[in-house]
Amino acid sequence: MFVEVFGKAANSMKIMVIGGGGREHALVWKLGAGAGVEKLWCVPGNGGIAAEAECLAADAGNVAALVRFAERNTPDLTVVGPELPLVNGIVDAFEQKKWPIVGPTQQAAQLEGSKIFAKEFLNRHNIPTAAMYGAYDSPGDAYGALCAVDWPVVLKADGLCSGKGVFVAKNPDEATGFIERVLEKHELGAGGKRVMFEEALEGDELSFILLTDGERFAPLVPTRDHKRLFDNNEGPNTGGMGAYSSDELMPAALRRAILSSVVEPALGGLASDGIRYQGFLYIGLMLTKEGPKVLEFNCRLGDPEAQAIAARTDFDLAEVLASVAAGRLQPEKLKWKSGASACVVLASAGYPGKFETGKEILGLNEAAQIRGVKVLHAGTRREGGKILTSGGRVLGVTAVGDTTESAIQKAYEAAGQISFEGMHFRRDIGRPGRQSLAAGD
Repeated sequence: MFVEVFGKAANSMKIMVIGGGGREHALVWKLGAGAGVEKLWCVPGNGGIAAEAECLAADAGNVAALVRFAERNTPDLTVVGPELPLVNGIVDAFEQKKWPIVGPTQQAAQLEGSKIFAKEFLNRHNIPTAAMYGAYDSPGDAYGALCAVDWPVVLKADGLCSGKGVFVAKNPDEATGFIERVLEKHELGAGGKRVMFEEALEGDELSFILLTDGERFAPLVPTRDHKRLFDNNEGPNTGGMGAYSSDELMPAALRRAILSSVVEPALGGLASDGIRYQGFLYIGLMLTKEGPKVLEFNCRLGDPEAQAIAARTDFDLAEVLASVAAGRLQPEKLKWKSGASACVVLASAGYPGKFETGKEILGLNEAAQIRGVKVLHAGTRREGGKILTSGGRVLGVTAVGDTTESAIQKAYEAAGQISFEGMHFRRDIGRPGRQSLAAGD
């Protein structure tokens, strides 16, 4: 039975999704399958989302514009995909008007909006994490601090940097170059006003994402993201080159350890700090020899983890998210398909640096014919009858299978049907590789 939203049954819901990437396409895909969902908007959407929802050209970070749209169209539920509108306070603005929305408040979103805030929160509540050497807002202080770190060292710009704010420096020259780019040349803008140094952790990364209404929570299926550009975890950090999901990623003993040492103290710490947290909470973990340690928090679904998670959902996402917005989450409603899923990201030439756009994408129909495959769009636009590239990460080719290997095989089979000039992708998504050093984004 649906909860009521805006005083009417959710079986005639109008839903607004904010964002325009692969994560938002995954949300639109699954929300649109909800019983009785009659209307979907996506702001701004993309070329693939346009086939499944009405896309509106607007800046997803412009809270005032989003409020004006909601006043005109009265969505019954709003689901926020990316971090910028959350950090800009969209949830606060909607809650003031008593409009149902899924996402944390501006105060709670500081967990992602400021890496230093998050690190201080972790330390305050004794949650395992990498040791912090210090935080610096002047280049001179930062350069001087390099004398007292162990190598390699992780350097993190404090604010939002679209996946470009974390750097693992193997030596002083690399660290100096990052500090110069961030604190002197200001290449990361406002997100790079301060830089934090922390120890590098070694192990396997794991994305633990949960959904909470502020009191109850439900873990989503575990995922592993591949952030480095090249195979075997080589090359620069990206927003994510692929992900996979399998219950084998999180045996029962590991799940218990994560819940007891990380999740419960984190949610308890938020409550004791007077911070109400509602929505998705992404906990990026490094599975070290000493146990799981927190690399980062995100205040929303990961991307491309969301694509792999969506593929395994076996419940009505619209109903569940409406219950979250109403403060009445029922964790037992979240049912999951057995087996596994995988998402392979197809990227533009030059990504994660300056990338090319406007390239025609071929083979989308052929890829969609493969059973168990869903091609989710991230950086695309429609021009006449063509789909063109418009971003660094272009497509997330997503597949389900009975096993991790079969899901991966389907995703790569579908990726092989698609082509555009300059297209590149990792060929080892979901496969064992060299352990990574702490990164996050």
